[in-house]
Amino acid sequence: MHLPRRKSPLGPSVRLPNVRLSAKNAVSYLEKSGRLPVFITAVFCVVCLIMMFSEDIKSIGTVSTVSNLDSIDDTNTFSLHDPSNSNNNPISKTKHDNLEEKYKETEKQKPVGVVKKPKKKKTKKTVPVRATVKKNPRVSLPVLNIPESCDLSKGEWVFDNLSYPIYKEKQCEFLTEQVTCMRNGRQDDSFQQWRWQPKDCNLPRFDAKLFLERLRGKRLMFVGDSLNRNQWESMVCLVQLALSPGKKHWPHWDGTTQVFNAEEYNATIEFYWAPFLVESNSDNPRIHSIPERIIKPESIAAHAANWKRADYLIFNTYIWWMNTLKMKVARPNAKDWSENDEVDRREAYGRVLHTWANWINHNVDPKRTQVFFMSISPLHLNPHVWGNVNGIKCAKETGPIINFSDPLYLGTDWNMFDMQANVSRQIKRVPVTFVDVTTMSEYRKDGHTSVYTIRQGKLLTPEQKADPQTYADCIHWCLPGVPDIWNLLLYTRIMSRPSYFL
Repeated sequence: MHLPRRKSPLGPSVRLPNVRLSAKNAVSYLEKSGRLPVFITAVFCVVCLIMMFSEDIKSIGTVSTVSNLDSIDDTNTFSLHDPSNSNNNPISKTKHDNLEEKYKETEKQKPVGVVKKPKKKKTKKTVPVRATVKKNPRVSLPVLNIPESCDLSKGEWVFDNLSYPIYKEKQCEFLTEQVTCMRNGRQDDSFQQWRWQPKDCNLPRFDAKLFLERLRGKRLMFVGDSLNRNQWESMVCLVQLALSPGKKHWPHWDGTTQVFNAEEYNATIEFYWAPFLVESNSDNPRIHSIPERIIKPESIAAHAANWKRADYLIFNTYIWWMNTLKMKVARPNAKDWSENDEVDRREAYGRVLHTWANWINHNVDPKRTQVFFMSISPLHLNPHVWGNVNGIKCAKETGPIINFSDPLYLGTDWNMFDMQANVSRQIKRVPVTFVDVTTMSEYRKDGHTSVYTIRQGKLLTPEQKADPQTYADCIHWCLPGVPDIWNLLLYTRIMSRPSYFL
């Protein structure tokens, strides 16, 4: 019985005997049956198939080896197709689980079927410390770099008619008649054209816009006597240069305070009348003719209540102490000013400075308010001191004292000067800047209002001007003039420090 035949790609089906053939017997059998060429052809085809797929088998072996490494550098070896794309991935997923896990860890969330270029490793750049510090929007950084170590009080006066005056008398409509010397009849104007040159550094030019930007939303307040008011008027004239014409307003009185409002900057420049800093019988800013001046050395609260919200406080007190060698002091529980005792002027001065310093130390926030104390403004009453034997007080002086090596004995109380400086520097919690304008101002015998001023609210008459021994004012200063330089020192210190916004 014959087995059924079926078609085969290798030729007609062959029914082999049911015997176990060796290779030799098989060949002999095929030779006898005449089918040896067909067998050879089949073997040849199998060999060709094995050779064709040998490269793929090698590749699979290579990948399998790499998948067993401890680490893979995905940036420098190779890139793989997404395993989910069967058309693009010749590697069987079931045979390469380790490779897929490593691949998924390093190549998460790649688009299907997209081959990404190798990514270079990003190296961390070294960033300077200042770039990593966030700017505090409440701090305004210094805009000048004048060091605190530079002593602005030591130097000399240099004639400079190109840069000075900083403003013209006619440019400042807010000047009072007390200080408008040119308008009041003075003929020479060279007193306006002297520049102060410190020994170890240079003073900047006053920049009104820059200063008002620093004062934006703030209060700058002068506290003290008529010489601090003299300096306040100077400051108003300096800053008003940067204000629009329609935005300038006459200073107004608010109680015992005169206020100049820089509307465009929401800033105020103020003067508070307190000639002794503490309470006294002379605290009415409109009445200065007090024959007997009496103070309460330990009482400052009533005045100080008006200073608390200021951002810059500039104090002074001196000239109202100089009428007598004794000062009348109210008794502790006095019911009126008649109950007082006389004490040595310097003793009373020391008590007042102690009261002031104690208030500063306990009531001023150093993160908000900067405090300054202006030193003594000198008088020029004795022309013999500077060599003008025919002179009368400061009248008709047209230039500063220059090339003068001897000490000037103008009557300045240097003991009180030292008390000012020492007390200012001893306040620990709140830094107080002592602004020394005394020595530089002693050389300016030409800068006073002299007879080109007012008395009791009225301009001097020609007859009074002819009598300088009686009527010359050698205490206050013409504007423009010396107080502008005081403010330039103040400006330099303020603009060389950071400012805080609370």
